[in-house]
Amino acid sequence: MSETLIRRFYDAFAALDGAAMAACYHRQASFSDPVFPDLRGSEPGAMWRMLTAAAARSGGFRLDYRIAHADERKAQVLWEADYLYRGGRRVHNRARSTLTFWDDAIVRQVDEFAFWPWSRQALGATGWLFGWLPAYRRAVQRAARGQLDRFIERERAPAP
Repeated sequence: MSETLIRRFYDAFAALDGAAMAACYHRQASFSDPVFPDLRGSEPGAMWRMLTAAAARSGGFRLDYRIAHADERKAQVLWEADYLYRGGRRVHNRARSTLTFWDDAIVRQVDEFAFWPWSRQALGATGWLFGWLPAYRRAVQRAARGQLDRFIERERAPAP
């Protein structure tokens, strides 16, 4: 079952279908990566809806993934994404996802990638100059968290 779930999740990622990705998570899920270090519950799904919507708007998204290991409880997936970040900056990101499953859903996901190389590509000169500093990384995390909180609020707001 885990391989089917993994393929559903990453095929949805490749298709920029954030809602389908969100549906793969357990209601008590947790997610962590260098930009979003501590998401819980419905937040991982909201993050993917936000990120896939932004990638769809900017165009040029491409994802390749490979399942390095999978059993009924855990999996490791290696993935590479090419996309345009804010301001049209081209980003190539290589990541390793460690996934834990419970009740046929993703209950824990930890994505690892090198923050400084990502920040140099995504954030330009400031990422290149300061991306190696822990304080800069925390500032990027706070900004990303604020962006996610605003996205969640917009999703909750009733349509006019």
